[in-house]
Parts: sequence; structure tokens; C-alpha cells
Amino acid sequence: MQNKIIFLAGLLLFAFLLNLSGQKMVNSPYARFNIGVLEPAGSFRSLGMGGTSVSFRDNTSIYFNNPASYTSIDTNSFIFDFGIDYSINKLANGETRFTSDDMNFDHLLLGFPLGKNIGVAAGLVPLSNGYYKLAETISQGDPGYDPVTGEYSSNHLGEGSFINFFAGAGIKFLRHFSAGANMTILFGQIRRTNRITFSDYESVFHYNRSENLRIGGVNFDYGLQVALPVNKNYFINAGISLTSGKRYKSDYEDFSYLFSAFNTADTLSYFTGGDQKAYIPGTLRAGFSLGRKDKMTASFDYITTKWSKAEILGAEGYLADTRSLHFGIEFIPEKYSIYDYFRRIEYRAGAHIEDNYVIINNEQIKGYGITAGLGIPVRRSLSKANIFFDYTVRSGSFDNNLHRENYFTLGVSLNLHDYWFLKRRYD
Repeated sequence: MQNKIIFLAGLLLFAFLLNLSGQKMVNSPYARFNIGVLEPAGSFRSLGMGGTSVSFRDNTSIYFNNPASYTSIDTNSFIFDFGIDYSINKLANGETRFTSDDMNFDHLLLGFPLGKNIGVAAGLVPLSNGYYKLAETISQGDPGYDPVTGEYSSNHLGEGSFINFFAGAGIKFLRHFSAGANMTILFGQIRRTNRITFSDYESVFHYNRSENLRIGGVNFDYGLQVALPVNKNYFINAGISLTSGKRYKSDYEDFSYLFSAFNTADTLSYFTGGDQKAYIPGTLRAGFSLGRKDKMTASFDYITTKWSKAEILGAEGYLADTRSLHFGIEFIPEKYSIYDYFRRIEYRAGAHIEDNYVIINNEQIKGYGITAGLGIPVRRSLSKANIFFDYTVRSGSFDNNLHRENYFTLGVSLNLHDYWFLKRRYD
């Protein structure tokens, strides 16, 4: 009964959080390119362990990066997981610094078994965030001032995001093997505006350019896992998953015009993508994990995507292949302790290093980060609150007119687990 009350309270809290904010508004100039800043994918347990998850098998969590993992969900159980995160981004380009922050909904996940060897899951997870806001005013005496151009202000704004809804199933076979597939529905749009206005507002024409990109469609993920036979106290798991490359329906509009203070306008250019589809390449993930059951887990993942093969209108010349390495570890002092609550807490740490998919001025942006996390159990249940912290650096060289981002994220999720359709003798 206690778990069902917590579950219903979680649903109400989630409904409230959906109305809290429509998109993450953490300012990143790198969101000006391609489909925005790619969001880390995973439950908060996996993000606390450096983003590893491809080989994970856990009866209380959902690892959508590999749908084969759904077979680890207990019979007659139900899992509901939703999370929020708070992020701070500190920008620096060698001369100036800027800080922005925001709190937002991160994910919604649910899963349950259909039988002894079949599990299903569904969820809503972010793919990318396109928010940025940049402004500059050039006055007489500034380094960039040109007497022919005069004083002016430039404003650049991006907003919108892309989101994946997934639903999938996994099936266990040959005792140690599991396979699965997700159907994913990608949807969303990004709007970008660039405006230049001159100080002599009423005497000259000003410039405005707007871009609008929509992408939507259905794709599939495939996964395979093997739980290698070891004695009952230890485990070794390996996994591989693939998101297939896909051509999505896409709408793109690029409109440039001059305007005056007297509501007159002169179109400079107008381009629409017409029937051209956006191609997003496939992603390959591979990983393994090993450790002692209910005590310790060490994990490693490798992820790669041929983003240079992507075809996204407005992103030409800014796409580069990505490769990332992820490492994680989890330690539980005594998972089933009945005398010391703090010995039941799960302690996590990890790291990741990656090549970003943005390339500017022939230089690919690099990234690396460290993570930490806690799994705090709920009394008398398998439910828990997951907390993770991530510090990521994204940077290019200052000499190449690029900047450095110090990105801090704190996430909290409720991972609710209960057994349904069971009549208990005692409560």
C-alpha cells in the first residue's frame, strides 16, 4: 500500500513538473549548430556511472539504450521512473565570462513484464536542446567599430528541442541471452533568429534572418545482451545495441529580409527544404560490466555515430563523427542491512570522454567529464531516489575564436518499484 501511495504521488508531481517549463534554457552557443546540444541519454543510475548502461541488467531500473535489458524486470513488478535536473553553464572565451542556469524535466520511464522471459518498457527522453541567447552592441571606440557601418546591436536567439518517445520489448532465450527492440518516435523543432539593428533606427534599414527546422518520424533500436555464466555471487555481462540510420520527414525554412522603423520590409532571400528529408545516422553502442552481485559493479561503454554522414538542412559543414568512452563503478556496503540504513545506500562514480559532433573553423569540439551519484532506498521497498552529479567540459581553442563551457548538472529522480497483482498475507 505504501508503494502505491508513493507511486500516485509521483504521478501528480510529474504532472506538475510538465507545466514547470517547456524547454531547458541553459545558454550554450554550441546549440547554434546542427540540431542543438545533444543531451546525455540514460537513467540517473547510469548517468551517475559515467553514462554506462549498454550491458546493465537490473530488476529495478530501465536501460532504454539497450532494449534487451527489459528481460531483467521481475515478474509481476512495475517500474516508474521520472526525473528533473538543474544545470549551470559557465562560458569563457579568454576575455569574457557568462553564466546561465535552469531547472527542467528530464525523463519519464515505465516498464513491466509480460511473462517470465519477456519485458516491455516505454518512455519520453530528450535528444537535444537548441536554446541559446547571444547579444552584442558595437559603439564608437570599440575594437569592432567601423565608421561606415556605424553603431549597431546584434541579437541571436535559438529555442526548441528534439525529443524521443520510445516503446519496446525484450525477450530472453538460450538461458543466458536476451534480445530486444525499441520503436522510437522523434519529434520537435528548433527556431533560430539573427537580428541586426543600427543605432540610427529611423533612418536606415535593419536586418533579420530566421530559420525554422522541424524533424519527425519513426525509427528502431536493436539490442543484444549476454549474461556470462559465473558462480552465484559474481557476474559478467556484455551488451551491444544499434540505432539504425533513418531518413526523417523534415520541414526547413530560411527567411532573410530588411525592415525599417515604418513597417516596410524588403525580402532578401527565402528558402524552403520542400520534400527533402533529414538523414540522421545510426549509433553503435557496446559495453560490458562485471562485479559482485548486490555489492559492486564496474562498467565500460563505447559509443560511436557517423554524424559526418548526416543530412540536415542548415547544418552543412558543421557535422563531425563522434566517439565516446564511458567508465563507471558502483559500490553498496550492505544492500539488505536491517540495522544500518546508510549501508544500504548505493555509491556511484564515473567518467566520460568524447568527440563532440560540432566542428567549427575546421576544429572539432572536444568534451570530457566526471560523474558521481547516490541511490537512496525507500523504506520497506525496492524503490529509491537516484541523485547524480555531472561536470562536463566542452571546449575549442581560443585562438580559433571558440570558447570553453564548464557544464554542471545535478539530477534527482524517483525510481518507483512495486509488485502488482499479488495478494500479500501481511502489510
